[in-house]
Amino acid sequence: MNFMAKAKFFLDTRRTKPGFPSVLKVDIGHRDKTAYISLTARLLAEQWDADHSMVINHPEQQLLNIYIMGVKQQVDRTIFILADNGSLQSMTANDIKMEIERKLNPEKVEEKEQQQRRKNLFAARYLKFTESKTGSTHRIYMETYKRMLEYAGERLNSLAFEDITKEWLVSFDHYMVAQSPSRNARNIHLRNIRAVFNEAIDDEVTTFYPFRRFQIKNEATRKRNLKVEDLRKHLNCPCDKRAQKHLDMFKLMFMLIGINLIDLCNLKEIDNNGRINYHRAKTNRLYSIKVEPEALEIINKYRGKNYLIDILDRYKDYHDYTKRINRALKQIGPYKRVGRGGKKSTEPMFPDISTYWARHSWATIAASLDIPRDTIAHALGHGNNTVTDIYIDFDERKVDEANRKVLDWVLYGKR
Repeated sequence: MNFMAKAKFFLDTRRTKPGFPSVLKVDIGHRDKTAYISLTARLLAEQWDADHSMVINHPEQQLLNIYIMGVKQQVDRTIFILADNGSLQSMTANDIKMEIERKLNPEKVEEKEQQQRRKNLFAARYLKFTESKTGSTHRIYMETYKRMLEYAGERLNSLAFEDITKEWLVSFDHYMVAQSPSRNARNIHLRNIRAVFNEAIDDEVTTFYPFRRFQIKNEATRKRNLKVEDLRKHLNCPCDKRAQKHLDMFKLMFMLIGINLIDLCNLKEIDNNGRINYHRAKTNRLYSIKVEPEALEIINKYRGKNYLIDILDRYKDYHDYTKRINRALKQIGPYKRVGRGGKKSTEPMFPDISTYWARHSWATIAASLDIPRDTIAHALGHGNNTVTDIYIDFDERKVDEANRKVLDWVLYGKR
């Protein structure tokens, strides 16, 4: 196979308006690919003799032709050297272009390469990657960046991908222990870093990958679900008015198949078919959930002005409400009046509970009722966006029936 590259001059008139000069370029052809080098010469169409690669009818045609001859000699010499030392076989047309430009204008090439290196530094790529994220995902990625900046200081912004070695990751992980004793909490930040590496490799920015040697190991987590007997006790526990609203919101989240709190807060309406339709904030996947009568009763009790539920009418944002509801849920339990003033004393039933337990509990109870795994996965939005997911219109009635079974068992003891 002939690996010799070919070069020729041409006047690029493709985007030039009539009567305006065009850029003279060198066309580098190699392996059926083409790369272009723009020269300083600007010519009208009638000033270029394409057959002889010469400038004609130009007041400075002699100087321009000397310039073109010098460029041609440098181009031919560079291609010959690359062919002679065996480099040409493994090079692309763009690689050859860069070698020629390095000879023709070394200062410009060095500046361009420095700009590219700055663009492809790890921190710059990390922040660019983070820009594509939304909501809580964007916030978590920025928290990872903050942790890295605290660890590495301003030096972070000058690190190349190759500087993020296994040793760097181990040291960073040790640094985070003081703030995040939980291995799984630290793993979130390490996985965020890994995601940026994966994207950079896909974009051919780097081939370096420290995660071949640095393994992200999970530790077993405590279960975040309630058994059906405990869930019934929790949902029916007597509360004062303020705590009852928080408990009702937890109950509503459970009845809406473990809907995330941010999505519950942002619901706008129930459609004419008695369903709520929304894009999940975390994944942007479209959900459609049938509102059962028990859920509708709670919704009507707490109707909002601008939203379906009045949470964002009463609280600054969903972050503020998340803290409040989780704190309140942990305090729910039997209470009694003690002391001379009759002060209320509560014994929390589930001091570790949070809103996320509604989602885990729904899934666990659904599985105990022998609801198919595929139906549970679809109900929770755990599809993989594969071609199969796209072309198969999952029967929403299966999810509706599954939710009804779960509610009948939890609320009424019917199987």
